[in-house]
Amino acid sequence: MTGHGERACRIQIFSTCPASTGFDRDSYVAQVVRVAQWSERARCEGILVYTDNSLVDPWLVAQLIIQHTDRLCPLVAVQPVYMHPYTVAKLVATLGFLYRRRLYLNMVAGGFKNDLQALNDPTPHDQRYERLVEYTMVIKQLLAGTSPVTFDGQFYKAAKLKMVPPLSADLFPGITLSGSSEAGLAAAKATGAIAIHYPKPAREYVDARPDPTVESGIRIGIISRPLEQEAWDAAHAYFPEDRRGQLAHQLAMKVSDSSWHKQLSEMEAAQAQSPYWLVPFQNYKTACPYLVGSYERVAEELRAYVLQGYRTFILDVPPNAEELGHTQQAFSRAIEPLKCQNSSTIG
Repeated sequence: MTGHGERACRIQIFSTCPASTGFDRDSYVAQVVRVAQWSERARCEGILVYTDNSLVDPWLVAQLIIQHTDRLCPLVAVQPVYMHPYTVAKLVATLGFLYRRRLYLNMVAGGFKNDLQALNDPTPHDQRYERLVEYTMVIKQLLAGTSPVTFDGQFYKAAKLKMVPPLSADLFPGITLSGSSEAGLAAAKATGAIAIHYPKPAREYVDARPDPTVESGIRIGIISRPLEQEAWDAAHAYFPEDRRGQLAHQLAMKVSDSSWHKQLSEMEAAQAQSPYWLVPFQNYKTACPYLVGSYERVAEELRAYVLQGYRTFILDVPPNAEELGHTQQAFSRAIEPLKCQNSSTIG
């Protein structure tokens, strides 16, 4: 079947790599490898690798992932303030040359205010997205390799710049970008990126479908089991309410100008019987909403997102391989009636 508008119903699913915070070297390396291999066995398309001032370098983590998997594609978070667009393109081209592995790029406009201030980047929110558009376009033009790149923008300039080694066309990176603000959505449209949203409950999208001219996806956690009560028991075991976490969440709100962060924080509690669950976010245990419930109930919610036009799903960090197996079951039930095409994904 076709999806939103005339777009084919093609689903791709990413897991998320654990952040380095709280790990020593040996345990972190081992956990990254485990999560990457779980994700590959679950047939995920790729795995998101975070970046911010407090974390190890995402490109080196991406290389670790590539070295310990056969086809999993790292989705590397890229922040313009950290490196020149030429450096990003060079890393993509080099990893493609060395490993013949496709990468995805998660283009990040902002982050914590304190991180940006420490890097002497006072650029206002919307202007950061304008900069991100130029940044992304330079990267795309360099990796396309059709001719030397000359670029004359407000933020970036290049004169007859060429990428060596050239990137094989079949390894050209997919690109994601936050679409929760108007500036982010405009940037996704301008760059051809997949606009990633931190979603509301699916029922709230009946009259608010994503822009059909932009590919769209959501960032979501899933805890599912054969029976409803089993799922909620597991959810409360994973994420007990935590007063210290609630205070940390309130502090994070003060140092972030992220649109999605504010939208989730201001959202009212989910209605009874809804699989939509914000407790992990409210207790500062994760950065996205969760869907909790039986395979059938979670599948119903996932199917509603797909029918609204969301085709890319970025899952939270999996706690174990078994949890990804349960998520497989929910996704299989969600997309089978829709006759969607899997992109080497869970299903």
